[in-house]
Amino acid sequence: MAKTPHERWAMGTLCTGLGLTVLATIVPYTDLDLLAGHIRTGYPTYAQTQIDSAVGTYLVLLSVIGALGVIAWFGTTWAVNAGKRWARPAATVMFVLGTGSGLAGLLTKDTSGATGLPPVLGWAGMTPCLAGALAVALLWKRPRST
Repeated sequence: MAKTPHERWAMGTLCTGLGLTVLATIVPYTDLDLLAGHIRTGYPTYAQTQIDSAVGTYLVLLSVIGALGVIAWFGTTWAVNAGKRWARPAATVMFVLGTGSGLAGLLTKDTSGATGLPPVLGWAGMTPCLAGALAVALLWKRPRST
């Protein structure tokens, strides 16, 4: 069980990060035309079947990344709640991996010269990283001596 106030705040932040990850995973499905339009703009010679195939590939990729993120949040939350000694380093590693994945989605350019994802989807993928940064900071913060 989380004992210090920082650990309790970190637990809340971890749960928030889980929720943000679920939302970021769902966002691409809410407007398929956004992703299709982005691909169409970058590759104007693509036929509709090629665009549909690219959209499907992106959705699978983003769903797998989202599922891995959910597993990471659950595992980290469990480790912190159970008071495991390795919880803080594991949370830090998960944060670095998640931030790297988010930045890749946000910044990676494809052969058209544009980013592979529309900016709104790239930024949606970065939102869980904010909760991760706060959680890691709270987990590593030393409690004040009284």
